[in-house]
Amino acid sequence: MTSDSLTRARTRESHTEGVRRPGRWLALAVLVLAVLLVAVDATVLGLATPFLSEDLKPSGTQLLWIGDVYSFVIAGLLVSMGSLGDRIGRKKLLLTGAVAFGAVSVLTAYATSAETMIVARALLGVAGATLMPSTLALIRNLFHDPRERSLAIGIWGAMASAGAAVGPVVGGFLLEHFWWGSVFLINLPVMAVLVLVGARLIPESKNPNPGPWDLPSVGLSLVGMIGLVYAVKEIASHGPTLDVVVAALAGLGGLTWFVRRQLTLPAPLLDMRLFRHRGFSGAVLADLLTILGLSGLVFFLSQFFQLVQGRQPLEAGLAELPAAVGAVTAGLVAGNVARRFSVRSVVTAGLAAIGLALAVLTAIGQSTGYPLLGASLLVVGVGAGFAFTVTADVILSSVPKEQAGAASAVSETAYELGAALGIAVLGSIVTGVYRGFTTPAGIPADTAAAAHDSLGGAVEASAGLDPAQAGALVSAAQDAFVDGLRIAAGVGAAVLLATAVAAWFLLKGQKLADGPVEQ
Repeated sequence: MTSDSLTRARTRESHTEGVRRPGRWLALAVLVLAVLLVAVDATVLGLATPFLSEDLKPSGTQLLWIGDVYSFVIAGLLVSMGSLGDRIGRKKLLLTGAVAFGAVSVLTAYATSAETMIVARALLGVAGATLMPSTLALIRNLFHDPRERSLAIGIWGAMASAGAAVGPVVGGFLLEHFWWGSVFLINLPVMAVLVLVGARLIPESKNPNPGPWDLPSVGLSLVGMIGLVYAVKEIASHGPTLDVVVAALAGLGGLTWFVRRQLTLPAPLLDMRLFRHRGFSGAVLADLLTILGLSGLVFFLSQFFQLVQGRQPLEAGLAELPAAVGAVTAGLVAGNVARRFSVRSVVTAGLAAIGLALAVLTAIGQSTGYPLLGASLLVVGVGAGFAFTVTADVILSSVPKEQAGAASAVSETAYELGAALGIAVLGSIVTGVYRGFTTPAGIPADTAAAAHDSLGGAVEASAGLDPAQAGALVSAAQDAFVDGLRIAAGVGAAVLLATAVAAWFLLKGQKLADGPVEQ
């Protein structure tokens, strides 16, 4: 047998093994535990916020940092960690990250101050950055058949949505029976199963010719992302100041230098040529802007259910369930629907549905009935399930499997960067409108100051007033909070509808693979 025929034979054998790898579905089940881990951690924070406010007494700014520092750090490190997984092995990085995530969850649960909580959330971001690129990249290498891979990605996305559902429900139960730190300790059993079972079931994969891991690029990516997101957050909150301008220049300079450096390295941390693929770029942009439009609103929705409508934590968690149900259902069928119609029609329709649902939320008030809220959340979930699953499939299908980690990292970076920007921009809109409310007459200055810091602060501060004053203060604070929420929903709707139009043009001609492909 000649060397060429031997090579072709090995390629066919490798391909057959990839398509029919034994235990790949069990391995997928373990991988999605990591997705659950991160999704649950993100969603329980919103429910725990009123309890954090009471115990740790964070300022309004600190509360926003607790919410978004995780996304800041993870956005800054995802590309670096995805590239590291391609080099040292995605399984190794995943299991290491799972252990670290569990350990830092303990630190988060027992935080004794707002500053400690911010640091703990930042460390969770470091650990989380090792988890997310690894899961998608391993799916890319476990499932070589495009239809199987679409279903696997749909399950991956569905479990992320299930985490969004499980988080509030389980978190609400825990918050009604235990202290707020318990919502972070639920990560530990999931982490244990992931490590013990994943070590046996998940096959290792990495780039066979990766080149060195470029530390200067890691630093530039981190400085660029964090500087840019911090600047956007502070401008939205306080306007342009000297430190904001310095952070913005450092961020833009870091990212520019990062891109230029990648174009000159023989083995770049991120192959910038990926962005020449219009479908890849369009899918990444759709992910980023969709999450930007959604995340800021979702962050404050749990507070609306609890502090405005007076629901208990468990009830608030159940109230958010339709979004997750819609996302799970849509995610499982998204691949087949995109093949029957087209990628751009499915993604565009999904984004437009989210935008219209957010537009409906601009009409909410303190007494808005749950049918309208629940229906809107269901539409949001269905739209997100279709859009995210198809764009993830497009991103992974656009690159060779050796670069799966880097491509997955770009997808996750868009997601986390969008979340950070959404909480920063839309969250700052809610906070800015809220802080402008007029304090009822006769309220002491220190009580008024605490009330203007956050809605949780207003509820807590009112406890020391007589019933009439307390009712007037809380009512004024709730009205202001809802006003901010309506404006944020309107901005989010505009962003999503504009993104739907952009996706229609950027994803033109894009198709999902329909049969076995050579790897």
